[in-house]
Amino acid sequence: MEKSLHYPAGRDGQRAFEKKPRRGADMVALYTVWYNFVRQHKTLRCSPAMAAGLSATLWSMEDVVKLNDAQATKPARPNVYKTRNSN
Repeated sequence: MEKSLHYPAGRDGQRAFEKKPRRGADMVALYTVWYNFVRQHKTLRCSPAMAAGLSATLWSMEDVVKLNDAQATKPARPNVYKTRNSN
């Protein structure tokens, strides 16, 4: 068996998996939102979410970013800052 068929790798030689599972899950979630809410289906002439009655309008990627920013937690500022050594 050829090595390229046994060990699938991309053009740059990287394997087809993420080292951090969270990043891969986030990519799948973003693709799912795009597919169901942003993309217009050719035969339905609307998004799958509109066909299912989940949304009344076709979303844009700006809407997805706004939704993501609203759900994201703001980073907390530290209570105590380290002092610099002034030599």
